[in-house]
Amino acid sequence: MGRLFGTDGVRGVANADLTAELALGLSVAAAHVLAEAGTFAGHRPTAVVGRDPRASGEFLEAAVVAGLASAGVDVLRVGVLPTPAVAHLTGALGADLGVMLSASHNAMPDNGIKFFARGGHKLADELEDRIEAVYEEHRTGEPWQRPTGAGVGRVRTYDEGVDLYVEHLLGVLPNRLDGLKIILDEAHGAAARVSPLAFTRAGAEVVTIGAEPDGLNINDGCGSTHLDQLKAAVLAHGADLGIAHDGDADRCLAVDHTGEEVDGDQILAVLALAMRERSALREETVVATVMSNLGFKLAMEREGIQLVQTAVGDRYVLEKMKERGYALGGEQSGHVIVLDHATTGDGTLTGLLLAARVAQTSRPLRELASVMERLPQVLINVPDVDRSRVGTSADLIAAVTEAERELGSTGRVLLRPSGTEPLVRVMVEAADIDQARSVAGRLADVVKSALG
Repeated sequence: MGRLFGTDGVRGVANADLTAELALGLSVAAAHVLAEAGTFAGHRPTAVVGRDPRASGEFLEAAVVAGLASAGVDVLRVGVLPTPAVAHLTGALGADLGVMLSASHNAMPDNGIKFFARGGHKLADELEDRIEAVYEEHRTGEPWQRPTGAGVGRVRTYDEGVDLYVEHLLGVLPNRLDGLKIILDEAHGAAARVSPLAFTRAGAEVVTIGAEPDGLNINDGCGSTHLDQLKAAVLAHGADLGIAHDGDADRCLAVDHTGEEVDGDQILAVLALAMRERSALREETVVATVMSNLGFKLAMEREGIQLVQTAVGDRYVLEKMKERGYALGGEQSGHVIVLDHATTGDGTLTGLLLAARVAQTSRPLRELASVMERLPQVLINVPDVDRSRVGTSADLIAAVTEAERELGSTGRVLLRPSGTEPLVRVMVEAADIDQARSVAGRLADVVKSALG
């Protein structure tokens, strides 16, 4: 698998790349590294472990729990919950470590492991590197030093997590959702229970689709990566809007009452104006990645809101927000972070806040989202190539230079290796969609030939 940790934890095909042995070993290594760092000093350590509904999550959860308990860590098993819920519970319960088993928006055969530090924050890169190094040292060398007797960790099921998380979400809302009819697409994923519960308790009339996870159907033709079912349901039910999550519900995309998609950039724009109105947008600044649509940047400039951009990945958005104390950030893909109330992207919270803005203003989502105009943007994923050579291939660099010359000031090109999948993403923006498609297609062909 190369370096185990990507931009969002460790991912791979479950039981092939990501085995029970690897899950157990990484969990033991994480416990030892955090102990060395002083995280457990003076008390008996506790970890919160959750997962999405994938079938493979059942045996991977067992492996993680076994690894942590064997290293002397008490474990609270919270079961199937969204990634942001596990992060929140890690902080709310005063745990020293959180572990989420999910491959997010990836197809069902994949799975992943994500570690959270105390407070529910993602582990720093150096700690991930140390965990990987310690795991490798003990995999091939000396056996672990293990506690015995009363020193082993105890395991307990914690069923109160659902209500605790929903109460947190409702406590954040600036106003109720009474009068709104909302379709929720839960991607047959981790939010299938908590998201409808939260929206209903907030006062909305809720219709759910994709809310019957069976361990095999997660992200299968539904959720934030497949919006057609949500669009059709919004129109069929005459709903005010639709909300779509991905498998672990750290993302939120939306559909307005006409069935048109509202992407992460538009959601950020709507929330930025709402937060500024109630003096919650610190320094009147939003953090987004270089993948954000140029139309978002232009809209923020027009509204007098500063935009700070980072590398792609919600962890980099979060790092910049924490560094500067900013309150709102996110990605076009629907990862939205409201730092005063969440330590990671939270799709349910984002959807609730978006719906709250619709309810508070009595304006349709379509009108609110029109604060920005999306410039034509084409994204092509090129699989099965050497993504490590994106920045060094002379042929590719020359092709990008020529494309940028052709687009001029009315567009841009971005090539980047995926941090979670074996592919290269080619993104092209232009004033004209046909030009964007043409340039993106040519670049994708060069990526295949130069990196294949």
